[in-house]
Amino acid sequence: MLRRTVAAAALWAAMAGTLAAQDGQVWIQVDTLPTLGRAQLSAEGYSEQIPDDVAGYYLGSGWYAVALGPYSPEEAAAVQENLIAEGVIPTDSVISDGSQFQQQFWPAGVGQDDEIAASSANVDPALPAAPQADPTLPDETPAEAQASEAALSPGEKQQLQAALQWAGVYEGGIDGAFGRGTRTAMATWQSTHGHEPTGVLTARQRSELLGAFNAILDGMGLEEVRDDRTGIQITLPMALLSPPAYEPPFARFDPAQEGGPQVVLISQPGDEGRLAGLYEIMQTLEIVPEQGERQRTDTAFVIDGQDSRIHSTTYAWLVDGQIKGFTLVWPAGDEDRRARLVETMRASFRRLPGVLDPATAAPGEDQAVDLVSGLQVRRPEATATGFFVDARGTVVTTADAVAECREVTIDEATQARVAYADRSLNIAVLQPAAELAPRAVASFIGGAPRIGSEVAVAGYPYGGALARPAMTFGTLADVRGLNGEDWVRRLDITTQAGDAGGPVLSDEGAVVGMLLPQPTSGPVLPDNVSYALDAEAIQSTLAQAGVAPTLATTAAPAGPEKLTRDAAGLAVLVSCW
Repeated sequence: MLRRTVAAAALWAAMAGTLAAQDGQVWIQVDTLPTLGRAQLSAEGYSEQIPDDVAGYYLGSGWYAVALGPYSPEEAAAVQENLIAEGVIPTDSVISDGSQFQQQFWPAGVGQDDEIAASSANVDPALPAAPQADPTLPDETPAEAQASEAALSPGEKQQLQAALQWAGVYEGGIDGAFGRGTRTAMATWQSTHGHEPTGVLTARQRSELLGAFNAILDGMGLEEVRDDRTGIQITLPMALLSPPAYEPPFARFDPAQEGGPQVVLISQPGDEGRLAGLYEIMQTLEIVPEQGERQRTDTAFVIDGQDSRIHSTTYAWLVDGQIKGFTLVWPAGDEDRRARLVETMRASFRRLPGVLDPATAAPGEDQAVDLVSGLQVRRPEATATGFFVDARGTVVTTADAVAECREVTIDEATQARVAYADRSLNIAVLQPAAELAPRAVASFIGGAPRIGSEVAVAGYPYGGALARPAMTFGTLADVRGLNGEDWVRRLDITTQAGDAGGPVLSDEGAVVGMLLPQPTSGPVLPDNVSYALDAEAIQSTLAQAGVAPTLATTAAPAGPEKLTRDAAGLAVLVSCW
């Protein structure tokens, strides 16, 4: 069958409804919810896409159905297939004969006996109130319990299994499939709580179980939030959050108090490529610590990250060209409440029409290169410079730069390990986790350079703010240190802290040495006095690390422009995390 656009499918559905026969008519049941408020929100959402065919009915036992129709059975099957293909209705929607439908609550005003009294509440006065506590839920017969259970969403079924697991009666998987293990757990729970052990929980029993399970969430101000800008409906702890700030593709609910939790809703158009890109971007943010499990498929991903400060969980799903999801950022040390809340959010997550429009993000004074849509990118603890010394991507830098690092990266993207270090010379050799193909490799000068000759240092004085190294020019002041050290060269050049570890180049492009950091003890040197570890000491260190250095051949002066181009492929940013 040819796919129609959403608008065409909705129009076809409306036409089908007008032609439906009175006998044998059926409905497409698209949602079943345990509260009237949630059911009204759902019906309103579907009405935005299919204006004329949405109906809402009370089912009994505290449950409410949202349906499309009525249609003839043949028409209902055709409409259902079209709307599922277009992503307008869920794939688990079912054809219903309407035998369980009781009082109609949608469209607003239908069947109301006192329209004026009901107008302010938008609810039929005769409609049973949404259950607020266990005693208000009616008892169910076994058949009614089975029917109301069958109407549960997959997320709600998984939440019941999680509650049974918490209660200590269930050890199986949280998969939403009510097999023998789940039924046995339900019967055990019923027996221990004074109920008949049928193995099928009634609505009142489910409320009792979930009430105890979720008591840990009391005080969070849990609310069913419908956010039409993101097209997401989800339960959030609004007592702990500030109103949302929108910076596509995110809606940020920042902490109401410093140190509190944060929620980020994700909403953007996209495809598999953009989902994969979002997966990588999320892992660069400060709200997603590096340690934790990650899983990704072509249509979804989950990222769990935790450190000594926070524990965050991110879910994202790609459905019908729209990427939607959420991140919960929770303070460390409160794992029970965090785990319960994230499952509540996941079970309540619902896609509504629309996504955040990327074009609505207006530039402002708060822009920064280390922010992604208002969220801080994770930054290294320190940065330095290094340079390639062989064709496999081996790098040398200062030992100080990598001495206390949990992780070291080259050019922010490639992880590396310290293969060898000599603290007395302040030099370290880094081996990348995967072989690289550098555009340039150091060639070392043979012998001592001429005093007074021009030199240049390639470095990253501003960390990762610049994509290419900066060049600083000066002269060789002496082939020894101020105290006569013969393993260093003294330079007449003004450098910055981030340049340390960078190559010191002759005007021919040969490596004269490696820039050392300014001394932290002893006399304070003038700004234009710097030291470089000489080429011979670097070569000796490389030999001990099993790396064969390359010697420079005689060449004509390269000139500043060529020297700058060559240095761009030679120098690298070294980050300490």
